[in-house]
Amino acid sequence: MKQFEIGKTYSTRSACNSDCIFKITVISRTASTITAFFNNKVEKYRISKKYSEYRDAETVLPLGSYSMAPMISAE
Repeated sequence: MKQFEIGKTYSTRSACNSDCIFKITVISRTASTITAFFNNKVEKYRISKKYSEYRDAETVLPLGSYSMAPMISAE
């Protein structure tokens, strides 16, 4: 499984608008969380086990869990 690396930037496109790109930059990590810079703030995100297993890469949901929520993976 691919893991988030400190100092790297990861991104994904919005499901509704392909011009909208969500980016996070990983500052630190533990086994189950990452601390990242997102929307001009430093925030902590839990790594989703469910989506990580499905995608074979660690995955976070920076805006929460809803039907069109962006998922950022360590790919």
